[in-house]
Amino acid sequence: MSALFGPIVIFLIVLVAKMGGVLLEFVFLYPLFMSFLWMVGGIYYYFHWERYGDHGSPKMPEDAPFISILIPCFNETHNAAETITAAVQQNYPNFEVIAIDDGSRDATGRVLNELAEIHPNLRVVHFIRNQGKAMALRMGALVAKGEFLVCIDGDAMLDKNAIAYMIRPFNHPRVGAVTGNPRIRTRSTLLGKVQVGEFSSIIGLIKRAQRVYGSIFTVSGVIAAYRRSALHSCGYWSLDMITEDIDVSWMLQADHWAVQYQPEAICWILMPETFRGLWKQRLRWAQGGAEVFLKQIRSMFRWRRRRMWGVLIEYCLSLAWACAFIATIVLWAIGKFTQLPEGLNVPTIQPPAFWGLLLATTCIIQFTVALVIESRYEKRLFMSIIWVIWYPFFFWTLTLITSLVGFPKALMRLRGKRAVWTTTDRGVTS
Repeated sequence: MSALFGPIVIFLIVLVAKMGGVLLEFVFLYPLFMSFLWMVGGIYYYFHWERYGDHGSPKMPEDAPFISILIPCFNETHNAAETITAAVQQNYPNFEVIAIDDGSRDATGRVLNELAEIHPNLRVVHFIRNQGKAMALRMGALVAKGEFLVCIDGDAMLDKNAIAYMIRPFNHPRVGAVTGNPRIRTRSTLLGKVQVGEFSSIIGLIKRAQRVYGSIFTVSGVIAAYRRSALHSCGYWSLDMITEDIDVSWMLQADHWAVQYQPEAICWILMPETFRGLWKQRLRWAQGGAEVFLKQIRSMFRWRRRRMWGVLIEYCLSLAWACAFIATIVLWAIGKFTQLPEGLNVPTIQPPAFWGLLLATTCIIQFTVALVIESRYEKRLFMSIIWVIWYPFFFWTLTLITSLVGFPKALMRLRGKRAVWTTTDRGVTS
C-alpha cells in the first residue's frame, strides 16, 4: 500500500492546479457543512431518544443479564485502586470484574492481587510479557462468564450507574456494541479544559449524529460494551491495529451488527495535558484510523457493506480537507516569493468576510447546542464554552497535521506487527 502514497500526492497537486479556487472554497465550506450536519443529527437524537431518559436513576431489567467488566492494565500502580473500586461498586445486581495485568513493569500486579483479596467479584489475570491491549481484551473475553462485556481502561472510573445504562441497547438482538460517554477528569491546564469542551461539544455531538445517520466511526475504547457472539463472529480485537477500538467498530458494522451510543453511561477518564502527550495521542488516533481505512477499503464497496459508506465518505472528505488546507497554505506562501500559474495562485488564505463570520457563528452555535445537551450529565458544564472557543485555533491545526502525518505512517507500518502498550500522558496529577 505504500506505493500508493506517491500517486496520491501527485493527484492532489494536479487537483490544486486545476481547481485552485474551488479547493479554497472547500477548505472553508466543508467544516461549515459538517457542523450543520452534526447539529441536526445531535438535536434529532436528543429529542427522539435522549430527552425523556431517566438520567441518574436507571430502571433495572427484571431479568438482569450477567455482565463481565474487563479492565486491561499496563503500569497502572497509581490508578488501579480507584478504577477497580469504582468498577466493583456498580449499581447493578449481576456482574463480575476481570483485571488483566498485561506484563506491567511496576507494582500493578501486586496492587491487583491485593484488591482481589478485598473484593470477591474481582478476578485477576497476569501476563508475563506485554502482549498489547487487544490480546489482554481477548484473554479477558476468554475467561469471562458473561455474554456482555464492558471494557474500560485501567485509569478510567465508571459512574455507579454506567453498566446499568450500557446494557439497555442490547435488548435489540442486532446490537453488537455500545459506546459510552467519556468525561474528562484532568482539568489543570488550558489543554485539559479545552478537551472538556471537545468531548462534550465535538465528540459527543458527532456520535449522536452518526448514530442517527446509521453508523458510528468508532466506539470509545475507554468505555465500550460488546455482545460476545458479535465479537466472535468478526474475530474479536485485531492484534496488529494500534487503535483496536476503531478496527472492531468497523468490523462489527461491516458484519451487519449495529453500534449504538449511550450518553447516560458516564466514565471519568484521564487525558494528556501537555503538548507532547497530546501530539502522541492524536497521532496514534490518526494513524490507527488510517490503518483501519487501508485494511477495510477493498471490501467496503460491496453492496452488503453499504451501511458503512457514510463513515467511509466522511473519513475520505476529512482527509481531503486536511490535504487541501495544507496545499492552500503552501501555495499561498510560495506565491509571496514567486509568480505562480493562474491555476496554482492562492491570493489569500483568509475567508471572505461573510463566510468567515458565518463559520465563527456556526462554531459558537454548535458549541452552545452541544453543551446545553450535555449539561444534564455534568453541572456547570456550560462554563466550558469559555475554553472550547479556543478549539478551532489549535485542535483543528493539530488534527489536520496528525492526519497528514498519520496516513503515511499507516502506509509504511508493517502488517501483522503486534501493537503493544506505550507509556501515556495522564495529565497533571499534582
